[in-house]
Amino acid sequence: MQRKIVKGLLLSMCVSSLVYAAGFKIPEQSLASVALSAAYVANANGADASYYNPANMVWNEDKNLIEGDLTYIGLTKVHFKGLAYSKASSSFVPTDEYSKSEQFLVPTLHFSSKDQGGWRYGLSITAPGGLSKRWNGAVTSASAKEFTLKVIEINPTFAYKVNDKFAIGGGLRLLYSDGKVKADGGALYSEDMTGDSYDFGYNLALSYRPNEALKLAATYRSKIDMTIKGSASGHINKYLLTSDPADLATLIPYNTSANVKLPLPATLNLATSYTFKEKTTVEFVYERVYWSSYKQLDFNFNDAIVEAVLGKPKAKNWKDTNTYRIGVTHQYNDKLKFMAGFAIDNSPIPSKTLGFELPDSDAKLYSVGLEYKYSNNLTLGISYLYDDKETRTITASDANINGIVGTFKDTRAHLLTAGFKYRF
Repeated sequence: MQRKIVKGLLLSMCVSSLVYAAGFKIPEQSLASVALSAAYVANANGADASYYNPANMVWNEDKNLIEGDLTYIGLTKVHFKGLAYSKASSSFVPTDEYSKSEQFLVPTLHFSSKDQGGWRYGLSITAPGGLSKRWNGAVTSASAKEFTLKVIEINPTFAYKVNDKFAIGGGLRLLYSDGKVKADGGALYSEDMTGDSYDFGYNLALSYRPNEALKLAATYRSKIDMTIKGSASGHINKYLLTSDPADLATLIPYNTSANVKLPLPATLNLATSYTFKEKTTVEFVYERVYWSSYKQLDFNFNDAIVEAVLGKPKAKNWKDTNTYRIGVTHQYNDKLKFMAGFAIDNSPIPSKTLGFELPDSDAKLYSVGLEYKYSNNLTLGISYLYDDKETRTITASDANINGIVGTFKDTRAHLLTAGFKYRF
């Protein structure tokens, strides 16, 4: 459990310039995507098409387009009640605790160019994944006193118009992650870790429009192996090495470098949208996230003693997930547009490997938004999304490897986005 863990864990769970909602991903990276619960692939348009479906940029108006957004993310306190295994007492202890609530402000920026002889070029700067989970209890803080991950992606993209009905697109993803993890095992151990990483991937897109009303699209984001490097410091009780009670009073301080490689799973989106009477568009998106590439978490410490105690591989065995999204966009008049969305999102984490750093569960998402055309060149908008995760119970028969038997509930997230769109 080290800073690598933070970044790694968080990363591997949610990052990937991706659009994952379960795990640690944040799919909503623009005004419209928040309003539509990320059911925004086939009908992606404007500057943020650069991120959600770069192939669609060829059908943008022949102007340079820019979108800037600011999103407030509020995470509620998570309530756990049950039994948790204590390393200090080597027994299960009754636990009734709340994690801390979290608030963030996340800016994003998108750009799409004018037509360049059938080509378009774009750029998106987003925060596609992240996490912050903090616990204060004696048992919970032993594994997750703080897990914080910040992720920034820079995604230059291109699009090419093959003909009036078909276009292709793609891009290069540069992902920067910055993580921190703290664990407090009392006299047994302590950890304070930080680290960062630069990693690369790519994304591809196809867009087909057989007629004015129907749109079909497919997008793919590659798997990325995160190569996280940093440092860890703290102390280890000598008893953890010798199992001799006489060594309980001996603490071994450490300060060492460490690294971990984590897979960022590939993601496939298949989408279709249909526009009725040139005013109301309904879009359906099926998303497949290949989380099964995340088999284990294995940290490597340069200090042999730390490696012996904290460097043992930990099974994850996540599973591939399906997400189903539906969004409705209604152009009320020349100036006003309304949007609403709904999604069903599955968690990739098996009950056996669920931990306090990410007590994830299946979720339902609800969202609304509107845009107002202030002038010929400027559009303003606001959108809101509510992420309601199901209560999740871990039973003794699940044989949880983190020593958890109990129920997580009250896990929710609120996203509020305000943004502008400018054309020139």
